[in-house]
Amino acid sequence: MPSDGLADISLTRDSGAGYRIAVITASWNAEITDRLHDHAVSALRETGAYVDQWRVAGAVELPVVAAEAAKNFDAVVANGCVIRGETAHFDHVCNAVTYGLTRVSLDSGKPVGNGVLTVENQAQAVARAGGDGAVEDKGADAARAALHSLLVLRDIRSAR
Repeated sequence: MPSDGLADISLTRDSGAGYRIAVITASWNAEITDRLHDHAVSALRETGAYVDQWRVAGAVELPVVAAEAAKNFDAVVANGCVIRGETAHFDHVCNAVTYGLTRVSLDSGKPVGNGVLTVENQAQAVARAGGDGAVEDKGADAARAALHSLLVLRDIRSAR
């Protein structure tokens, strides 16, 4: 029977047991990305998942490394932070990263949690990175989304 959505699969202490998940994080804007990375790793480890982790220079490098990781891991979490500047570079980077990570997921058939912040300024990045007083925790959110999708895919594939 088809699922009604998120309520059908809750993440618990053992949800990730037996799964291998790669966390790949851009080093650019390290004040933000370090927090995203640490929160993603912690969120996954809390579920019992095995986590391996890598760093890349910037957000543009995430898709190619995620594609390689998807060959050997059950899911991938990609974190980064792109802050708008004075040129169109922001738009090109955001589009390339989003397209690339989506393509990795579709080509591999494996979940890719997108924890790449695309923000107007540093304050917005801080507010979404899960620090003190932050309104969101996108590193942990991306990790949980990847694991949740992995569990949904497991259920769909076992229904064959």
